[in-house]
Amino acid sequence: MPTTFRPTYAAALVLASLGTALWPIPSAAQSRQRPGVYYPGPHGQWERRSPAAAGMDAALLDSAIAFAKASESPEPRDLDQTHFLNWGREPHNEPIGPFKPRGDPTGIIVRNGYIVTEWGDPARVDMTFSVTKSFLSTTVGLAYDRGLIRDVNDTVRGYVPTGEFDSEHNRDITWDHLLRQISDWEGTLWGKPDWADRPPANQPVEEYAARKRGPPGTSYKYNDVRVNALAYAALQVWRRPLPQVLREHVMDPIGASNTWRWYGYDNSWVALDGLQIQSVSGGGHWGGGMFISARDQARFGLLTLRRGKWKDRQILSEKWVSMALTPTQVQRDYGFMNWFLNTDRRRLPSAPENSFCHVGAGANVVCAFPDHDLVIVARWIRGNAVDGFVQRVLASVKPRSAAGSQ
Repeated sequence: MPTTFRPTYAAALVLASLGTALWPIPSAAQSRQRPGVYYPGPHGQWERRSPAAAGMDAALLDSAIAFAKASESPEPRDLDQTHFLNWGREPHNEPIGPFKPRGDPTGIIVRNGYIVTEWGDPARVDMTFSVTKSFLSTTVGLAYDRGLIRDVNDTVRGYVPTGEFDSEHNRDITWDHLLRQISDWEGTLWGKPDWADRPPANQPVEEYAARKRGPPGTSYKYNDVRVNALAYAALQVWRRPLPQVLREHVMDPIGASNTWRWYGYDNSWVALDGLQIQSVSGGGHWGGGMFISARDQARFGLLTLRRGKWKDRQILSEKWVSMALTPTQVQRDYGFMNWFLNTDRRRLPSAPENSFCHVGAGANVVCAFPDHDLVIVARWIRGNAVDGFVQRVLASVKPRSAAGSQ
């Protein structure tokens, strides 16, 4: 297991002052911006369009937003309390990362790159839980695009020399297995055993923990310990904090605010190249993860809708986005974490099959609809209300003949 440390103030100052060398994007990934495609400027420089100008029906859009507000998650806004309500039956359920009380139901709708409407407080920074996984897999994609990871079918063991992938089972786990949550990785990381995350309610924990492992790639299991193992492996590849990687190569280029933060755990500090660096978490299951505003979520959603391109820069390669949107063989509505696909329209019956979403507890959803050049962010909405909300928003989109050039 990695050596753990508690950060000192001096170490924090060292980390804050680290330089961030720019990794060049391969020239083959560069392409010119298509004429007429709008991308917002940085921070608040984001143009707006009325629903009519965006080819949407204002009354139907207002009805959709009213539905989202009326479908607020019933769980406590004190997310520390919500943690124990949701995960109190789990072994090792004690929080080890920060929590923050959430705000009102919030969201934003973006069409053709322009803000059409917002509700709640879209600038408020809140936890986004497992949407963090999409930011995590993006840092792996950045490493792949730069040749730091040669092939997603390489075993992770060849990149991580610290022992987490040395067991007879774990030695065969590839990056693709981790990205698709089909690794069945075994072990304990940051004090959390893999079997303690979402154990079956109808099976004794001892029996579940001792079960025979299937070969990597043969079964899907949504498991935050294994997600955190991916974050630790990505840290070993980049050899610098993943929030720095994300800021330099994604969030600053797409003009995100400086208010987002990506946290790990109290005990997830490791020694790397003589520095103390926090290995971040891939969600807020035990606290931590990405704390971010709805507007910054919408920028990320627009980046993925536009298949990794922002203005004249290919931030994520087209090849990586295509892999992220390829269904997992044993879980057809899941691509790379956390790209939830609409295969056979099972997840969102009201939306086209090529739609996809980045989803976290709350619910937090960032959905992209390529057929309509549309991004929807909705926060603190009941999970079972998401499709009804999407249905109402899509109903507001006018046919091309009625919307003119929009």
